[in-house]
Amino acid sequence: MKTTGGPDCLPDYYSTVAQDLIDFCGSAGGRVWMDLGSGGAGVALALLESLPDAVMVLVDPNVKALGEGLRAARERGFQGRVVAVEGAAERIPMPNESVDVVVSRGSFYFWKDRARGLREILRVLRPDGRAMIGGGLGSRYPEDARREFIRRKRESAAADGPEAAREFSEARSPETFRRLAVEAGLPSFEVIGEGGLGPDDANTGIGIWLRFAKEAANGAG
Repeated sequence: MKTTGGPDCLPDYYSTVAQDLIDFCGSAGGRVWMDLGSGGAGVALALLESLPDAVMVLVDPNVKALGEGLRAARERGFQGRVVAVEGAAERIPMPNESVDVVVSRGSFYFWKDRARGLREILRVLRPDGRAMIGGGLGSRYPEDARREFIRRKRESAAADGPEAAREFSEARSPETFRRLAVEAGLPSFEVIGEGGLGPDDANTGIGIWLRFAKEAANGAG
């Protein structure tokens, strides 16, 4: 696990998040994956390191970030396996049932209509497709680094005032994730992690994730 920058920098969490995503979503070759709210494609590129036969669709409203992601993909030898599409979760610019896996780390909290975004994910998923949406550092992230990362996050939220700190925790609570999943009409789902806990709780590093699968055609499977 690499660390970049000066002494205040923490280890890269992209690889540990990618491992958790693959554990749930599977690593079958030939699949079409989407990183929704991809930013500079940190998670997407970490996934491709372990998915040699997959192609990745980056979706983000920030064109500059998408460009950075494409450049990073070329630098790492992933040209031809990554495409970038400008778009938002509430209106994903992809056809129905066109993607096998949708993942999103860190962007869910900023969607303007999170329930609508979840419905869009269900629309673009193929039958038997899977999705894992939320945020965290990955269950294998080093404990000391996890505690420091969460301490900084919560300190930053607290500095913005009590209302910002409350919203920070509420957005990452299991109850909020379950409510939005029900509002979106997901037929089945699970919420893992505890999101808004303090830096000394081991579950905080896992983060908070909504995981669901689309039913197979004709209800089979």
